[in-house]
Amino acid sequence: MESMVLGDVEITRVVEKEWRTRPPHEMFPELAPEFWERNRSWLAPEFWDADDGRLVSCTHTWVLRSEGKVVLIDTGIGNHKQRPGAPPFHQQNSDFLGALARAGVEPEDVDIVVNTHLHADHVGWNTRLTQGEWVPTFPNATYLLPEPDHHFWNPAHDLARRSGAANRNVFEDSVEPVVRAGRSLLWRDGYDIDAHLRLEPAPGHTPGSAVVVLESGTDRAVFAGDLLHSPAQVVEPDCNSCFCEDQEQARASRRRVLQWAADHTALVLPAHVRGSAAFEVASRGSAFAITRWADRHPGCRAQGEE
Repeated sequence: MESMVLGDVEITRVVEKEWRTRPPHEMFPELAPEFWERNRSWLAPEFWDADDGRLVSCTHTWVLRSEGKVVLIDTGIGNHKQRPGAPPFHQQNSDFLGALARAGVEPEDVDIVVNTHLHADHVGWNTRLTQGEWVPTFPNATYLLPEPDHHFWNPAHDLARRSGAANRNVFEDSVEPVVRAGRSLLWRDGYDIDAHLRLEPAPGHTPGSAVVVLESGTDRAVFAGDLLHSPAQVVEPDCNSCFCEDQEQARASRRRVLQWAADHTALVLPAHVRGSAAFEVASRGSAFAITRWADRHPGCRAQGEE
């Protein structure tokens, strides 16, 4: 799934990077090895390289055209960023802006940037290095930043953070420059982007983690950020990633959003799922199953069901 139309909103996925990340037991310590073997038929090789022993991940930006505006949801890793605590993100030099241009979007065209949370791989292209300074990549955009995350990641507050090492330098090079430039809007408790799009809090992964809910005509979707790092978390919704700051909140947010998606036959569009990258879910007892991928026939067998 690279592009689609839901109601009056056009959606395009722009991929920044795909890579093999950490082994499942490191990323999802609550899931036993048997889970992966039991679900090999649909998790491998697209989301899990069973031979290599590592998960397969990606970063992408959702480009939405809605009510005459261009909205970006999450901005990936970015180039030339110092990320010593996150080697896959360190000193990247990707052609992301070229990919964005091929999707018909120049930096000056962007009206709104949404960061679902302020982790390194969601805010990187907020800024780019120009003559030795970090400046907003999208000079005409309003950057919607979750206020609880802005407080949490501000190094002046010196808070204990589960993923602190991986997020080193992020506030300074990818968040504070857009605030200093007067391009940011800090929000909490929900924010209406337009008549079709709304930001809603979904805390747990970080204090300010959020989702973008799309409701346009008869179509529904939710851009789920890092509520899900893998489709495995659909069938095991209580499973958190190793980066979730508040474990119980993360579980509650994941279940609430998946239940909403199931109740409304809404597409779920996470931030790190590769391939078709969007799917529908249905309730299955105390968990959920993937009933349809966005690029596959509606009659496909539900994944996560024996």
